Amino acid sequence: MASWFVFDTNAVQPEEGAPAPDRVIAGQPTFRTWNFEEADGGVYAGIWEATPGKWRIAYEEWEYFHILSGHSIVTEEGGGAVHLRAGDSMILRPGFKGSWEVLETTRKDYVIRV
Repeated sequence: MASWFVFDTNAVQPEEGAPAPDRVIAGQPTFRTWNFEEADGGVYAGIWEATPGKWRIAYEEWEYFHILSGHSIVTEEGGGAVHLRAGDSMILRPGFKGSWEVLETTRKDYVIRV
């Protein structure tokens, strides 16, 4: 096995999904996830895409992500909203609670540590 690889969405079948129905606030968002890496110690890396809608999120894991395309708003419970567009990066830490709203289909690459 090589010590490196390039994210190629044509080489991996995406997982299809959606937020749990009790978390949806608006719309009918759907997800596609290309998980390229599952490393020892609970580290994951890949690409995630979501269609328009809004849902509640609660993080138990640490995540870094970089927006590749689209427009989303992440809002912390009791806090402010952050508009995210292509080129923006963010870290969500364990304990983060709030909402994710996709205004334009959004694609991000990510690294998650559980």
